[in-house]
Amino acid sequence: MDTEAQHMERDLSPGPDASGAGQRSRSMRFSRYSGYAEGPWRRAGLLALVCAVFLLLLSHFVMQPFLIPSGSMEPTLQVGDRVLVNKLAYRFGSVPHRGDVVVFDGTGSFVQEAPSQNPVARILHGAAAALGLAEPADTDYIKRVVGVGGDHVVCCDKRRRLEVNGRPVDERYLYPGNPPSKVPFDIVVPDGRLWVMGDHRSRSSDSRDHLGEPGGGTVPVDKVIGRAGWIGWPFGRWSSLTRTGAFAHVPAAGGAHG
Repeated sequence: MDTEAQHMERDLSPGPDASGAGQRSRSMRFSRYSGYAEGPWRRAGLLALVCAVFLLLLSHFVMQPFLIPSGSMEPTLQVGDRVLVNKLAYRFGSVPHRGDVVVFDGTGSFVQEAPSQNPVARILHGAAAALGLAEPADTDYIKRVVGVGGDHVVCCDKRRRLEVNGRPVDERYLYPGNPPSKVPFDIVVPDGRLWVMGDHRSRSSDSRDHLGEPGGGTVPVDKVIGRAGWIGWPFGRWSSLTRTGAFAHVPAAGGAHG
């Protein structure tokens, strides 16, 4: 009997080389499964980064969500509304009109100097504000244009109405019970500047509050960031902000009708 052959037939345990190969194959299978697990997460992270960059570019150049931080524009805009600001509205020769709701940088008019802030915190807050996730910068405001360059704006006439170029304005957008202004004023808006006011006059810090400062409370047109075009959030308040007809019969500065 060939005992050596019988021994070889009964001995089915793998040799050193076979064992090593088995361990290597298990390691390769684990690495392959690990790669499958990491792949979707990596792709999802990359997609999220691309989307964030796209939204930031869109917000910077085209359309920016703006979180309403106060009640100064009630009832038109409520605290917590996200307004979509059209940054292209005044980029191609168009200018703000009376009645437009605009977002502007108040540095040099409403705020003489921008508040100091940690650079990293400023960048992070700016990115969050650009996506409508945080309140806007302390120097950004949203108000309604009441007077443009050359306009003579007076408050108030004998019936307690605002007058622009001698014509009374029926401001139906005002907060119920609010007079046009408790502070009397009489101003001619310089060329290239705007007289702006909030719709909730008793709660709005606007051009009236800066009469004695440089610019007399008016805002340079080139500081306008854009026109508020839509309420985008909450969904129950989704609507467009159409231009009011309150100023339709106001003549242009100098007496010519526009």
